[in-house]
Amino acid sequence: MNHPTLVISIVTYNSSHIFEVLDKLKEEFGFDNNIRVAIFDNHSTKEYREHLKQYEDFADITFYHENNGFGFGHNANLLHSNEDYFLIFNPDIIVTKDSLYEMLHLMETDQSISLLVPKVLNEDGSIQHLMRRRVTVFDYALRFIPFDFVKKLFAKRLATYECRDIPQDRLVDINMGSGCFMLIRGDIYKEINGFDERYFMYFEDTDLCLMLKKRNRRVVYTPFSFVVHFYERGSHKNWKLFKIFVKSMVKFFNKWGWKWV
Repeated sequence: MNHPTLVISIVTYNSSHIFEVLDKLKEEFGFDNNIRVAIFDNHSTKEYREHLKQYEDFADITFYHENNGFGFGHNANLLHSNEDYFLIFNPDIIVTKDSLYEMLHLMETDQSISLLVPKVLNEDGSIQHLMRRRVTVFDYALRFIPFDFVKKLFAKRLATYECRDIPQDRLVDINMGSGCFMLIRGDIYKEINGFDERYFMYFEDTDLCLMLKKRNRRVVYTPFSFVVHFYERGSHKNWKLFKIFVKSMVKFFNKWGWKWV
């Protein structure tokens, strides 16, 4: 295909959707020599790794001996890669060639865009509101609080926090996009030394966006391309993941300053 080179970086740990995702990627991009898939496995089960080996003809796969987290895996995949563009790609994402090629074309056309995120959809076609306008302790507390009447009381604040009012008819500069799918220029990812590996999981995508904004780099949302995300909201359901979330939140605010409201 006549487009710049791209590496799709996937970090997985016993992901329940990875094989469906890889089958779809192979179907959509298996013919495209300008696209490479790099998978970093964070010490999944033996059975899982054996299944993953069936895709070694399609992807470069690293089987690591321990789980050092999301950012660590992507940095291992990307910091020594030479492609023009890096795609940070969750193991539970479905993307079509039309959407990805449109995003590549947009970034080639507008060289001022450093990082591009698409519209993220649920399986039923509804929008997942994963972008963030701001990061405060109060907003995170509102998201996790179990009382619906409190959420209703602050519904307008939550809506602005989640960028629910973002235009769907034009490109929009945003503060923070979701790490489930981020298209970034390779040289810029290397310039900021990739993800901050102090975050095992959660907040590393927000941190990366703020690192770009600190350097006056553009983070842009396009409503004209989309992906489907099998979003499970693990930190809302799993106590172990919630503890990881809280630890990452503390690290984030210690780094960027505590903003309570």
